[in-house]
Amino acid sequence: MNDVNQTPAGFADERVEIEGISVSTRHLIGNERVGSSATFESRSPIDWNWKLADVAAGDAETADLAVSSAVEGFAAWSAFSPAERAAVLRRLADLIDEHNDDIALIETLDMGFRHQSMRERLVARGAVNFRTYADLVEGWEQEEWDAKNTHHIVQRMPAGPAVVITPWNAPFMLSTWKVAPALAAGNSVILKPAEWSPLSASLLADLVVEAGFPPGTFNIVQGIGEEVGAALVSDPRVRRLSFTGSPATARHIGRAAAENIVPFTAELGGKGALVVFADADLEAAAAKAAEQYEDSGQVCLAGSRIMVDQAIAEEFLAAFQRHTEAHVMGDPRDDTTSIAPVAHADHLENIAAFVDRARTAGDRIVWGGQRVDGSMHYEPTLIEPASNDSEIVQNEVFGPVLTFQTFASEDEAVELANSTKYGLSSIVYTTDRERAKRVGQQIRAGIVWANTFLVRDLTAPFGGCGISGIGREGGQYALEFHSDLQTLVIAD
Repeated sequence: MNDVNQTPAGFADERVEIEGISVSTRHLIGNERVGSSATFESRSPIDWNWKLADVAAGDAETADLAVSSAVEGFAAWSAFSPAERAAVLRRLADLIDEHNDDIALIETLDMGFRHQSMRERLVARGAVNFRTYADLVEGWEQEEWDAKNTHHIVQRMPAGPAVVITPWNAPFMLSTWKVAPALAAGNSVILKPAEWSPLSASLLADLVVEAGFPPGTFNIVQGIGEEVGAALVSDPRVRRLSFTGSPATARHIGRAAAENIVPFTAELGGKGALVVFADADLEAAAAKAAEQYEDSGQVCLAGSRIMVDQAIAEEFLAAFQRHTEAHVMGDPRDDTTSIAPVAHADHLENIAAFVDRARTAGDRIVWGGQRVDGSMHYEPTLIEPASNDSEIVQNEVFGPVLTFQTFASEDEAVELANSTKYGLSSIVYTTDRERAKRVGQQIRAGIVWANTFLVRDLTAPFGGCGISGIGREGGQYALEFHSDLQTLVIAD
């Protein structure tokens, strides 16, 4: 966790220059930058001695100010027609595209993901998120029909202020993924970014003001989750809660949501299976398995449990190792780097502890298993567990640590895939289309890919089963969540 430091009242350091890019370190409330008397440090995993900024740390008073602003902003923003809201969302998307390079670099410096991936894919996806929801909200038609001598009309009504809490990995893209449907539905938003990587959200705040959103429509409050986050989610004026993070934190938010009778959606990570059948394209499957190490495995959708038909296990393992050895660990600003550093020193400690416990428990380290001296990297690691009940199989590591298991039949493969409490995603490799369909539909996961990975239609539902989440995001599903439905019945 980031340490909070007390600073003189007023917090003078409003903006900092990072590699020539100006970034505000303050909250955004009512389209104005607001400081705090306390700060926390944002450090770069590229070099942990590199302090990027002292960032304003909000408290309960900050949370109250932000919710009050969102209540006022909701009155103005909800009065916009869907077409008017869509126009502002598209202006914001255009501004994101114009500032892609700056956003991508700041995010790379702040949390360590590869700069190439950021600038070519993830930041651009942020703009797509806003355009997608602009199209969806503008294209929605209310339902009308006649029944029992009356005319029925179903309309969506904006629900009210929404609190959005986002994780530290790919924070810009994931923030836009949650914020876009809330704004499109006509809600005002308070975004609380993760304290490990808050800076790209501040750049988003600048663009929101430039795009012309009314004051209070979009607010950002920075700080430690247990402090300002807890105050935000427990405020009874908040009418929607959306969270991505750990199951432990979700339980706290869920209790606050229940207390105030507030709809709550959560995406809580995964422990995805990557299942390879004997008839699979072995090279493609092995290459995809090695891809799970990219960005140090800090991707909730990663297939971190490799499961291979025992008939091809040795052949697959040889190809998998060859693809793994082709990876390059290094500075994420270098386009030749494929494995970026771990995002935070605390998380590096957590990954190392997982592997140390596995080693002590008798699980076999096939390769890797060590920190890289002088950097924030951890070696790509493969572990053959002593049992499917091993901690390393059952719990999310969220790092460059994969497990390797074999199966003898299709039924056993499905059983293994479904044997954890998670259910966010899985990957299946087979050249038999009917098997792909059959197995995919038996796996308990919110999304299953067959012979591919990370292909997303943004109008499709997204979310998890088990402890991987509650509710669904994406497309009309997210707009429904952020709306109250009204049925109007008019007698002739």
